[in-house]
Amino acid sequence: MAQAGSSILVRDARVIADIGRLRFSPLTVKGGRGSYLIEQTGREVLDLSGCGGAAILGYSHPAVAEAIGSAAKNMAGASLLLYPNEAAVSLAEKILSLVPGAPDRRVWFGHSGSDAGDCAQRVITAATKRPRVISFIGSYHGNLTGSMSVSGHTAMTHTLPRAGTVLIPYPDPYRPQFSAAEVLNLLEYQFRTTCPPEQVAAVFIEPLLSDGGVVVPPPGFLSALQTICRKHGILVVVDEVKVGLGRTGLINCFEHEDLEPDIVILGKGLGGGVPMSAVIGPRHVMDHATAFAMQTTAGNPVCSAAALATLSVISDLGLDRRAASLGEHFCHRLRALAEKHEIIGDVRGRGLAIGVDLVRDRQTREPVPVTTTAKIIYRAYELGAAFYYVGLRANVLEFMPPLTIQQAEIEQGLAIIDQAIGDVASGKVSDADVAPYMMW
Repeated sequence: MAQAGSSILVRDARVIADIGRLRFSPLTVKGGRGSYLIEQTGREVLDLSGCGGAAILGYSHPAVAEAIGSAAKNMAGASLLLYPNEAAVSLAEKILSLVPGAPDRRVWFGHSGSDAGDCAQRVITAATKRPRVISFIGSYHGNLTGSMSVSGHTAMTHTLPRAGTVLIPYPDPYRPQFSAAEVLNLLEYQFRTTCPPEQVAAVFIEPLLSDGGVVVPPPGFLSALQTICRKHGILVVVDEVKVGLGRTGLINCFEHEDLEPDIVILGKGLGGGVPMSAVIGPRHVMDHATAFAMQTTAGNPVCSAAALATLSVISDLGLDRRAASLGEHFCHRLRALAEKHEIIGDVRGRGLAIGVDLVRDRQTREPVPVTTTAKIIYRAYELGAAFYYVGLRANVLEFMPPLTIQQAEIEQGLAIIDQAIGDVASGKVSDADVAPYMMW
């Protein structure tokens, strides 16, 4: 037992493995309410990250709490593997009603976007008998062997891609090193040379490149890519883990891009804060082999009930439409801050998935060093707001607050962002302050 008064940060460092930690500030929490996390001291911190997108309805949402409590009081088993339960079956039916696609589809449940990406990679290559996949430089599809193997983020270079993975650039309108046409031409060239398309099972697509820097693709690029893949019988897999379920202003982010995916992956916010993920796909893939991707507690009635409540709240309250209007306001106000702070090079995103690209120089668009990004996040924490950074150079502030956030809370967050940037520019945060918090 820890001694009375010992710091939870010290205890955390002593017992929690580094391989499972990613910390951007000294924030420690004992509770949460709405858009706020409650620190051990009792101070409330505005969460502009939605805990990495998982807290899609914020904290302690009454509908989610009630659903969990009711399901836990009379648990219908602890798994979908051995016995069907009402909550899981109803959840699958609800998901199929929200995610457009062919009528004969099936749903697989897991615990996180990582295991969903892993499942998708394994079952697609097995069912199609095609060993290769296409993915993007900058993509992040999860942290299990299969999902890591089709990711292309700079933070993942400790694990090599799986043999046969083809990584292509994701065209970035702000830093157009490769145009959309050039990327498509490169793919066609690989099909003609080192990567016969009949070997490719699927292309994995993020309809908005999240951890790669909140990059919105050029108009028409992803639909053109889909056309090429359709020509060769290559399945289109869309990863909605971070940007789906209303976050971008539509229930499905892929609908912004006129995509018609064969496979859709959900995670993070699906469970309303508890572990839940899903893969939705055609029967000929999803029924490939009995118990091919089984997990004992996946689809358990408690997490399924929480997810069902989460989806009902999003649908019933029109939180997708609300995210569109609040996100437009948030971006407008962030662009106004760019008139004051030269460090803000670009503000981009969709709905309440927003990135602020920080630069040394607006003309060259050279990214700031990670220490600068980390200092802004650290100072914002001191002032009462939590968020973090993404991007291949760790220079993009990412804002993915709960869809239930209030406009007044956005204004509070903007004031903190404004002051944090100014305070860092004036030297109020040292390198030593942020040294423990540059993990990604």
